[in-house]
Amino acid sequence: MVPAHRSAEGNKSERDEVGSAVAVPAARRSGSSRSTTRRSTTSATARRAATTKKASAVVKKATTGVISPESLKVKDGEDPWTQEELDEVIAELNEARTHSLEVLAAQEAELSGLMRDSGDGAGQDQADMGATSFERDHELTVVNSERDKLAQIERAFAYLTDGTYGICESCGEPIGKMRLMAFPRATLCMTCKQREERR
Repeated sequence: MVPAHRSAEGNKSERDEVGSAVAVPAARRSGSSRSTTRRSTTSATARRAATTKKASAVVKKATTGVISPESLKVKDGEDPWTQEELDEVIAELNEARTHSLEVLAAQEAELSGLMRDSGDGAGQDQADMGATSFERDHELTVVNSERDKLAQIERAFAYLTDGTYGICESCGEPIGKMRLMAFPRATLCMTCKQREERR
């Protein structure tokens, strides 16, 4: 017969072994999630840095082929473009493009995380699934909006290069220098823009 104190010690040592066996995988799991988080943060930072570097290279390329301000069309009654005004517009477009590229890189990283973590919905209640779906839809909207903005900026640079900057894409009339100074990526005159918004 085993003495009571030995039996209790034996049970305690078995519990310790079982407890440590359970604790080790838990520690491994938490360490694994921390390293996964670190890896995803590092890769997101690397992507952002690469995007910023790419943006600055694209900006340099875009601003080299810009035509002279005198050749840009203006509305009747407006003064011709000056080099200072054109430089100001180009600087604003460059700043907007860099910002859009950075926002896109961050949002796409977040969106890919949401898509990866969404799973099949097993174990989630309907409220969690709804919140995740809403967040994913919001991120998609932001990404699409930034892509549209970036496309407008790229078109503006293309028009600056070929001399058609400031001409409405719809009617072919001048957009107006004042509108372009306020909104450099505009591709439609006010009349055509209002008509488009009414549709």
